[in-house]
Amino acid sequence: MGIVLLDGHNLTIEGIINVARKGHNVQITKEAREAMKESRKLVEDYIKEEKVMYGITTGFGKFSDVVICHDKVAQLQHNLIVSHSCAVGEPFSQEVVRTIMLLRVNSLIRGNSGIREEVVDLLIKMINEGLHPIIPSQGSLGASGDLAPLSHMVLPMIGLGKAEYEGEIFENGDALKQINEKPIELAAKEGLALINGTQAMTAIAALLIYDAKYLINTSVKATALTVEALQGIPLAYDEKVHIARNQSGQIEVAKHLLEELEGSTLVSKQGQYRVQDAYSLRCAPQVLGASLDAINYVYNVVNREINASTDNPLIFVKEDEVISAGNFHGQPIALAMDFLKIALSEVANISERRIERMVNPQLNNDLPAFLTEGGGLNSGFMIAQYSAASLVSENKVLAHPASVDSIPSSANQEDHVSMGTTAARQALSIYNNVVYVVAIELMVAAQAIDYLEPERLGNQTKMTYNNIRRIVNRLNGDRVINVDIEALAKAIKERKF
Repeated sequence: MGIVLLDGHNLTIEGIINVARKGHNVQITKEAREAMKESRKLVEDYIKEEKVMYGITTGFGKFSDVVICHDKVAQLQHNLIVSHSCAVGEPFSQEVVRTIMLLRVNSLIRGNSGIREEVVDLLIKMINEGLHPIIPSQGSLGASGDLAPLSHMVLPMIGLGKAEYEGEIFENGDALKQINEKPIELAAKEGLALINGTQAMTAIAALLIYDAKYLINTSVKATALTVEALQGIPLAYDEKVHIARNQSGQIEVAKHLLEELEGSTLVSKQGQYRVQDAYSLRCAPQVLGASLDAINYVYNVVNREINASTDNPLIFVKEDEVISAGNFHGQPIALAMDFLKIALSEVANISERRIERMVNPQLNNDLPAFLTEGGGLNSGFMIAQYSAASLVSENKVLAHPASVDSIPSSANQEDHVSMGTTAARQALSIYNNVVYVVAIELMVAAQAIDYLEPERLGNQTKMTYNNIRRIVNRLNGDRVINVDIEALAKAIKERKF
């Protein structure tokens, strides 16, 4: 079993994948422990001095002006968790829950949160032992952090809520018993430190951006195979053209397409069949390249956020200060996820247009209508294109930016919210839709190639074609092709291309 060592500053998206999907254990550095001890001491000193500090000796949100007496501080933290556990809907997947927990640990150990070591150690043990809180996915405004989802993360730690362990659901105190632990009593600031952050939206974002980078690569492979199926003109991908545009993603995609098509004798020269191809082929570097640039931008935003202190107030030991501010606000992730939604939607948009060109007898260079023999008796890939069009249309609704909306909360104390978790959840839905569309393009392109000469494929596209044919067979007559689409989509998600 591998180990991911955390210090609060150097977690990578690859490290997240190791913990979330590969089951690696988590450890924290000695330096991180010292940072936690020092920040906790400052919190306790301030409590002894009876200083007024938001969420430590006061209520929350609109109740920030209500001072809480010393003997009620622990009750305040308990009440915070139970009152904020209002999330609803389908639970997050196990990999998202593991990422939420991991990111919260990585933020807490930076020394800005004032939490005790034993609280963080319990969260780490839950990760390492595979005890996963049941966290409903809806209910976060993404502004005072992901308050509702993160509260559900904390419930099992205090002997409440539900958690999954080895495939079974345990409730209340029975959950911690599975890993030989007892519920913990939260001390001053600890409830707030655990839930006041962007870790739910960032968890989705981190897993998604890792997958999005692979998906666009697969989309380029699908594009190349389609270019051969339609005997397209690769001259449009000439390096000189794309250097003249000076957009890095475009240059990279054009280069990748030429690499995929190298050795192909199915492609054509300018003027051989036509002077130029339709936009969905000719402009693939411009469109996919722009999406690639967007994905790289989002990757950098997420990479910063996974190593951030996002709760409130923040503890600054060297300066002897506790500052109430707004690092919990999810706007950086909200905007990035909205951008990713649009970027991924465009991958599917142009893919569906290429699917249409391959199945449409008026556009597909004399290939059989809907790529089937016995057209009329057989429908071939007619309805596969319908499915792609439906998914693309659904994406247009989901791609509406969530971050442009804001609903004031807490009696207008929290009067601007990010909706970042909504944006992240929508981005995940779009990603799943795009995977299906790209899977349909791969399947349709392989069928089109079967009507040509597969041995004339390029060196790389031949590998793509063979990968498809290892998963799905040629369509010789009508059959239930939902099975094929699902199989190819699964292969994309499992990085088989």
